Parts: sequence; C-alpha cells; structure tokens
Amino acid sequence: MKNQHNIMKRGAGVAILALQFLGAAGCSAAEPATERFQDEALSFQSYAPWSPKIHLNADVAMVYGVDPSLPARIETWRTNGFRIHVMTGVSWGEYQDYLYGRFDGKNHADEAQTRKDGSKMSHGGDVYYMCPAENYGKFLCVGVKRALDAGAEAIHLEEPEFWAEAGWSEGFKREWKAYYNEEWRSPDSSPDAQYRASKLKYFLYRRALSQVFAFVKEYGQEHHRQIRCYVPTHSLLSYAQWRIVSPESSLLKVGCDGYIAQVWTGTARSPNVYENRRIERTFETAFLEYGAMQNLARASGRRVWYLNDPVEDDPEHSWEDYRGNWESTLTASLLQPEVWRYEIMPWPDRVFDGKYPAKDKTQRKPGEPVERLPMPSAYATELQTVVRALGEMKQPARAVRWERSGTRGVGVLVSDTLMFQRAAPQASDAHLGSFYGLAMPLLNRGLPVEAVQIETADQPGCLPAYRLLLLTYEGQKPPGPAFHETLAAWVRAGGALVVVDNDADPYHAVREWWNTAPMAFQTPRQHLFKTLGLADPATGVNRVGKGIVLYSALSPAALTYQTNGASQLRALCAEAAQAIKLPWKESSALVLRRGPYVVAGGLKEAVTNGAPTVVKGRYINLYDANLPILKDVPVLPAERMLLYDINYDKGTEPRVLAAACRVTQFTVARETVRFQAEGNAETTAVVRMRLDKKPQTVTANGVAVEDWDYADSTLRFRFPNSHKGVRVEIKR
Repeated sequence: MKNQHNIMKRGAGVAILALQFLGAAGCSAAEPATERFQDEALSFQSYAPWSPKIHLNADVAMVYGVDPSLPARIETWRTNGFRIHVMTGVSWGEYQDYLYGRFDGKNHADEAQTRKDGSKMSHGGDVYYMCPAENYGKFLCVGVKRALDAGAEAIHLEEPEFWAEAGWSEGFKREWKAYYNEEWRSPDSSPDAQYRASKLKYFLYRRALSQVFAFVKEYGQEHHRQIRCYVPTHSLLSYAQWRIVSPESSLLKVGCDGYIAQVWTGTARSPNVYENRRIERTFETAFLEYGAMQNLARASGRRVWYLNDPVEDDPEHSWEDYRGNWESTLTASLLQPEVWRYEIMPWPDRVFDGKYPAKDKTQRKPGEPVERLPMPSAYATELQTVVRALGEMKQPARAVRWERSGTRGVGVLVSDTLMFQRAAPQASDAHLGSFYGLAMPLLNRGLPVEAVQIETADQPGCLPAYRLLLLTYEGQKPPGPAFHETLAAWVRAGGALVVVDNDADPYHAVREWWNTAPMAFQTPRQHLFKTLGLADPATGVNRVGKGIVLYSALSPAALTYQTNGASQLRALCAEAAQAIKLPWKESSALVLRRGPYVVAGGLKEAVTNGAPTVVKGRYINLYDANLPILKDVPVLPAERMLLYDINYDKGTEPRVLAAACRVTQFTVARETVRFQAEGNAETTAVVRMRLDKKPQTVTANGVAVEDWDYADSTLRFRFPNSHKGVRVEIKR
C-alpha cells in the first residue's frame, strides 16, 4: 500500500538485510500455539508487536518486515494464538545494504528506478523503487531466510512494481541489452520502445519473484515444511490506471501459491469517466477490481484473500469518509461469491490508535486548523461486528445465490499488456477508458460484469463460465496467437463476442507477433477475425458456429466522454445477447445471499423506472454498531448493506446472531446460556442473540449488565471488550 512505508516503517529498520549481517534468527519453526481455523480465512498485517488494542478476531498475523526484531515480534503474535505469515516488500524497502555495497561489495545505486530527468523513483529518501537485477533476487532470498528461520508458515512478497515513467537507469539499460540483445532506447522515443520497456519491466519482477519462490520451496523441502508463497498485489486495473507495470497473472507460472487482492479505498476512489462525468466511483470500481482478482484465482485454483482497509493511506480524510468508503469496498468484496478469505485490515494500530481529521480535507478551507480525533467508539464496534461475520462467509454452494442482479455471465477481456501503454510518447486514455468504457455501462445497470484475464483464458472452465464477452485491443494487446484459437472455440460453442475497436491505437504498430513474419497483420484484431473465419471488417452481427461475433468500429475510451456513450455500448450488448437468446435484464442494485448474510449495493448512476429494490424479511443491520432490526429493507442508490437474516434459521434455540467480539465456549443449559467473549481492549462489544424469552439477568464476568433490551425474540446487550476474555451468562 503506497504510503505504508512512511506511516509504519520509516526509521523502524524494516530491511531485507544481507545474511552475513543478520546471524541466526533465534527462533525455532514451531507450530502456532493454537489454530483457530485451518482454512486461514482471516488475516491482517502488522509491523507492530501484539498488544491488547489490536487483538483481532483473525487466524493469521502477517508480521511485516524481516529486520532483526522479527523473531521477537513474531513470538508476541504466536503466543497469543495466531498463525504466522511474514510479509515484506519486493520493489522497495530499507535496502541500503544492497544499494551501497554492504551485501556483495558492489554499489547498486544505479539500479534504482529512474525518470528521464535523472531523478530516482523514491518512497522517501533513499528508499528507492528498484530495477531488480539477478543479484537483487539473491538479496531478497537472504532476507526471506530470516523469516523462514523464525518459523514463518508462509511468505508474502508484496507489490512488485515498476513505474511506467521509469526506464532511464544504467541498471535498466544493462538489462535491456541482455534481454533484447540490442542497445537501449529511450522509452518515450516511440510506442514500440515504450512497449518493449514495459515488457522488460514485467519480466524483471517475474524473474526476481521466481528466484525467491524457488528458494522458499527448496528451503521447505530441506526442512520438511510446507511453506507457501503469496503476492499481495493491486489489481491489474489499479496498476494500469496508476501507470505501474507488474507481472500479475504470470506469477502463477513461477511458483506463486496465490494472491492478496490489495483493493481498498485508496485504489478504488481513483476517478474514472462515465457519460462524460469524471468522479470517484469507489463501490463500482472496487467491484470491478475485486472481480478481476477473483477471475485470476478461479482460473488457477489458487488461494486469494481480499483486502479491506477501515482507513486508507491518505491521513487527511475524516472518519466519516473512511467509514463510508470502507463499507463500499467491503460490500463490493462480499459481492464476489467465490471468495471467502479476507485480509481484514493492514496496520491495525493505525486504525485503533490513529487520529484523523474531524472534518474531511475536501470540506476544509485553506489554512483551517485541523482537529484530529481518535477512532469513534461506534466505528470500532461496527468493525469488530463485521470481522466476525467475515469469518462466516464460507457457505455451502447451495446457500450462495444472487437475489437481485442484471444479466449474469458477462465479462470484459483484459490482458496484462493493459499496463504496457501507459506512458509517453502516446499513452492510452489516462482514466483507463478502454476498460471502463466497456465495463461501467453494464455494471451501472446491475450486470455483475467481471474482468476476464486473457492470459488464463485457456484454463479449463474459464471461458465456459461466460455467455457474453467484450473485447477491445485499444489500450492492450494479446500476448500471443493461441488466445485467438481459444476464443474462437468459445464462440463456436455458442458464446457471444462483442468487439469494440476502431483500430486507431498507435501501439498496433509495435514489433509483435501479429506483424512479424510469417504474419503480416496491421492489427491483432485482423488475426482474430481470420481465426474466426470472418471477412474484414465484418461489422454488425456475424454467425460463427453456434455463437456470434458483433463488431463495432468505435473507441471504448471515446465512448466514456460521450453522454450517450454508455447507452450505445449497452445497445450493442443487448443485441448480441438477443442473438444467442440470452435474456437481457437490468437492475438498480446488486443483492447476493451468502447463507444467513445478505449483501446489497445500490447503484447510484442506475436509471430506475419505479420503486427501489426491497429485501424482504427481518434483518440485523451489521453496518450499525447498535445492531438494529430492520424489516423489508429498501436498497437505495449508493446504499451499501450487510444484513443478517434472522429468519434464515427456523430454530428457536438460543444462539448468537451478531457480535462485536469473538464468541467461543457457547453452551446452553435449561435455564442458563453461557459463552466466552474476546475482543479488542478499550472497545465496546455489542451482541444480539436469539432468545426464546426475556432474560432474568445478564452478567459479564459476574457483573450485572444494565444496558440490554429484548425485542422480536432477540436479546441485545453491550459490555466492555477484553482481550483476556469476558465470561457472559444469561439466565432465562
């Protein structure tokens, strides 16, 4: 996450240091003290050691950084019952030992990512983004060994990032010569040079991570331990919009066991353009970002966690802003039905100990004093309530279903090359309109559209999950001709392919497979149409086997700047759907059931011609610290909801339905209900439970609880949370 270095680690010595300077780690590879969940459903990352205020209801503590304090910090989390993973940066960090020759006797400062003007890409001072040479991969390995020696069960190497505006360092020039066997060219000298520079950046971080993954697996074999390797990474959409190149989907082929989808307010609030309006669309953008990562994980069968952040890297927003955007991104993540693992927060101490403005920076006048406040008590309670619910999102497939949405089975094809055209001399649309121009018109009418990774399209079961796919080669290019064979087979089997492309992208002329002998196509689209057996340009609807191809010579990015651009795109898709008899349906909200939980997101730019979507029944509102009961809930535009269905389980026996704490040792006797509650110190637990009659007394650690009420056959009460545990007793 972009600013975590300055917030969490500057001056803390979070370094990947040379092994000769570290010595023995001083900690055996012991099993964790307890294993709350074998599935490792919930995790969080922290540089700070355990403390009562950040005693989170999660399975895995991802201890950050591999400096000499790592073993001691690990032990604080292990002894408090957490499984231990270790996370550290890949592209930047306190790498001065490597930079200045203390690692291998060679100065590597010329490997810092460098702009055209000679300035280095920095995360603050001499914490540079690196151009990873092979020795850099070896350097990462010796730092990772410290984590493995300290007993880490998994390694997370986060954010392999190479900025599009970089490419002028001497280290990069050396890598260019070795990779292309030609002299370096200034990346901004032509589209071809920029594309080749991006391909090289992509390769370099894939190589570096491959080195580390191979080292970790070898270490595991030698020590008879199964150690997994994960990459916490932004989505392809975020990296492309932020003008960063990262190996993304290709990591699956070099030893990556899965991902953390680093989607949060900071990425999702990046503005995009829809119907010529450039604004933040946090919920909608997050939905598309999470979906891109779900597609990647589904195609591979690998593990994926979804990150949520109750604040964000920018410390100048208000608590109200953070909470609203957290609810938006969280709702978007829960609307991805196949994922049930979550990183519940990064840096919990900046959440529970942080102080943020009482008034958002967008509302403050220049020079106005900034009053900073600690986390509101209600937000701390709500957060813990939601975390408990996240631990229950793994539900049987029969219990997960869409209750309201537009047409499903629709996707937009994307390639990692979306990151390759993002800088001078002719960068693609700054707001990533080549993608959002295809996806946003559908999402804003309730179609749960998904980004579909071209690089993994040949994986079994990938394309058959979709009935209608959209494709453009504006802003991206297919990495090889085999994809066209896969796509053509999908169309012939009955799929509808909508191609929207005016063939005007200057990157069509880069030296690539479609224009290199024996091929001589001006654009990759022409090769696709030949593979499909279509004449060129073949506009309109074309039958191909049991399916169809609909081609329109429009620019998706240009459509985003037209007030009627979205309606034009939807009309094309509706026509294609009709041609394969796919019912076309629109909705003003997305509503997904996950067992007893109902997730709902209203679409603020949907056009509705009637009453809003209503979720029928009795529900507990988990986005309210008071856990109120709601009946027949309308889902209004821009409203986000996480609801617990009181009627889901028809039983009458006592049970906890929602709680801002961990609940264990739950027992029911004839006249008494008892359980253990555990939560963050200095916060308030609120519990709502089913109870067949009004209780006589409620006690917490033997002290009478005065703040309780009974209604709708449910008991609601509150008491101070404690990391040591609170013994709750209800006498009926």
